[in-house]
Order: sequence, then C-alpha cells, then structure tokens
Amino acid sequence: MPLFKFMNNSTLKQLKCLRKTLNAKPKVKAVTTSPALEPSDHELFLQAVRGTLPLANPRYPHPPRFPSPWPRQHHQEDARSVAEAMSDLWPWDELESGEELLFMRPGVQHESLRKLRRGEWLTQAELDLHGLTSESARLAVAEFLHHCHRNHLRCVRIIHGKGLSSVNREPVLKLKLKNWLAQRDDVLAFCQARPVDGGSGAALVLLKNHREK
Repeated sequence: MPLFKFMNNSTLKQLKCLRKTLNAKPKVKAVTTSPALEPSDHELFLQAVRGTLPLANPRYPHPPRFPSPWPRQHHQEDARSVAEAMSDLWPWDELESGEELLFMRPGVQHESLRKLRRGEWLTQAELDLHGLTSESARLAVAEFLHHCHRNHLRCVRIIHGKGLSSVNREPVLKLKLKNWLAQRDDVLAFCQARPVDGGSGAALVLLKNHREK
C-alpha cells in the first residue's frame, strides 16, 4: 500500500506547511544609504594650505605703472597718415655731413631763429631716435609732433645722432629729419643744438603757436 495512506490529515498539513516554508524566498530588506557629502570650497582650501603659515603683511605694494608719454594708441592712425606724407625726397640740395642744420620758414622773424640757436627758448619735450630705423624714426617724429601740437608745445629737441655707428659713418637720420621737418606746416624753424644740448647730434625745433593759423 502507498505510504501516504498511513498518514492522517494532521500530518499532511504539517508537511504542506513545511514545504511552503522551504520553498519560500527570503525577503531582503533594502537598505538605503545617504550619499557622501562633497567637501566645500572652504574645506578644500584648508586642506590645500594645511601646514602653511599666514603672511605677516598680506598686502603687496605693487609698483606704479606710468602711462606712455606719447598717445600711440588713440592717435596712431593720424600720426601714421602724417608720417606717410613726410617724404624722404625734397627739392633741395642734400645736407653735407659736416653742415649745420638750419631752416626758417618764410615769414618767421630772424630774431626767433637767433634765440633758438642761442638756446633762449625753453625746451619743453625731447625725442631720441637712437636705435630706430628710418621708417620707425619717421613714424616716431610724426607721433612726437602730433603730441606737441595737442599739448601746445613751442620748442622741442629731437636727438638724431651723429651717425658714428651707421654705414660709412654718415648721419642718415640727420639728413632725413631735415626733409621731414621742412614738410611740416607746424614747424616754423629748426637748427642744430648747442654743444651742451647735443651739438651736431640733435636739433632744436620751433613749432607754431596753437593760436596761429
């Protein structure tokens, strides 16, 4: 006879409960974890500077920055157009190496030129052309005279050098400067500077008064 016939109902119920218990899957309870908090910028900074000491005087005295005396940025285009109009060729005899710079525009009083040659005019500004090429020197002269015109300067000095380091030891910029200045309507006269002011390596330039037409 089959075995189950010897079992009563109570035993069968117990077996069924045992089978359900064995077949049941264990319930896993989900555990939620809070995300890790990222350190703040202040905490990161403190970690980076850990072990360092603060400065006794945290303020650094920055040196003053002085602006350029010539208005190159605001008026460079105007100066460049003026420089292009200053030709190297001019219808007069070329200046000899040992000849003195001397020019006076018609209508200017001879007394003004004499005072200029004697150094009686106060020199209000100076331009040094040492180390410049002919093209860069021409632009520098145009910018310099533009600055002088805007600031109503009357007498200035332009250092062109004696040409001792140039080819054939000739004063190239001295010859070109004579042509450039003579083409400027705002230049009334110019002459070689006194020995104490540069001698044959510099020129004194008398500019038109800003009220003169």
